[in-house]
Amino acid sequence: MIFQRVEPKQAIASILLACLATISSTAQQLDSASVIRQVDAAVKARIDHVEGYTVTEHYAVYRGKDEVHPAAEMTVKTVYRKETGKSYTIVSQSGSEFIGKHVLNNLLDNEKEINLPGIREHSWITSANYEMKLKTGATEQMDGRNCVALAIAPRRKAPNMIEGTLWVDASDGTIVRLEGTTSQSPSIFTDPARVMRRYVKMSGFGMATQARAVSDSFLLGRTTVTIDYRDYQIQVIPAK
Repeated sequence: MIFQRVEPKQAIASILLACLATISSTAQQLDSASVIRQVDAAVKARIDHVEGYTVTEHYAVYRGKDEVHPAAEMTVKTVYRKETGKSYTIVSQSGSEFIGKHVLNNLLDNEKEINLPGIREHSWITSANYEMKLKTGATEQMDGRNCVALAIAPRRKAPNMIEGTLWVDASDGTIVRLEGTTSQSPSIFTDPARVMRRYVKMSGFGMATQARAVSDSFLLGRTTVTIDYRDYQIQVIPAK
């Protein structure tokens, strides 16, 4: 029997190649249909098991390229109930009264409307409302989590429906991040908004922690709205 000496560098190279081959094989095994089923299941689990929650939301509105000095701010306490939707209590407010009235108050009114029972179902990020397709090179690290990327396109046009990229946790389909452009403008005076939302897992469900929307309008020019969510208190329906 003849033994061939393997240099240390060659051995390391062989190990790296083997690891890359394993990663490539795993990526090839990803299937759009199975990932989409995971996303649908994760959303359904939240719908079925989250009875309600309270959260403190901080809104800031910036004008033009200045994202250091907000033109208006608002902090609200949000209460969500499965049977009734969302309600808001304003904790504090400062800055431009015009922006507070025409931007922030309109945002809250819109959120109330789209979260009413019978309406909110049309906005869920599921395959019923979105066409989803696994992106090339779909696996990547996002916010410290191993994620799968999906290209999403809404099945109907609406100001709260987003066309772009959805990142979900590779292990269970929980939403991690969403980036894209709204499929429709809220008015003839405003362009579609470029949006981003980040989520973390709380009580086993994906909950929003940050959001950002940038739009251009005839009245206000470039406007950036950021939302930070904190102090969640989630009421989960006990498993039977």
